Amino acid sequence: MKIALFGASGMIGQRVAQEALSRGHEVTAIVRDPARIQFHHPQLMLTEGNALNRESVTQVVAGHDVVVSAIKPSEKQPWSAVTEAAQSLLEGVKRAAVERLLVVGGAGTMEVAPGVRALDVFPIPEEWKPEVIAKLEEWEVYRKNSDVDWTYFSPPVEISPGERTGTYRLGINQLIMNAQGESRISAEDYAVALLDEIEQPRFVRQRFSVAY
Repeated sequence: MKIALFGASGMIGQRVAQEALSRGHEVTAIVRDPARIQFHHPQLMLTEGNALNRESVTQVVAGHDVVVSAIKPSEKQPWSAVTEAAQSLLEGVKRAAVERLLVVGGAGTMEVAPGVRALDVFPIPEEWKPEVIAKLEEWEVYRKNSDVDWTYFSPPVEISPGERTGTYRLGINQLIMNAQGESRISAEDYAVALLDEIEQPRFVRQRFSVAY
């Protein structure tokens, strides 16, 4: 399978690329600066692209089976770029006739109870609030789209580099927590779940989450 990956240089993006490559897929890493990709593989191709530009998206994703977005604005970009990128990706993927788009979403958009969002319950540091709000607005863009087979994949509250166990639990709309009230997963196992969804789609035009 040919996978176009935006944000391949980030914590999650790197692990998605490595997991995809380990399964024999071809990955096109679409980044602003190819020099930031520190690993190499015979089936990894690097190319420059701009997720905020519809024409650029259309050009770089053409010919792929699926597009994955793990982007995050640079320090010089406002958080409004998250919503702009969502609109650009949807339009570019549609123009390029790519069948699927998977997006690394935000945990704050998930529910902890019917009608109760995680962002309304968990304490959020002030410096994180712009990102949480941006991801909420991003989710609204995808939720209202009916032209592309998108999947919005929200991580748990805590995600960081760790061990690849290959085990996880899935939830639809609901944030997953363990018996201790924790919502967490390693970035490696998040990537496992994302590739599982690519290979065996279950959440087309849906939002879902993952955790231990």
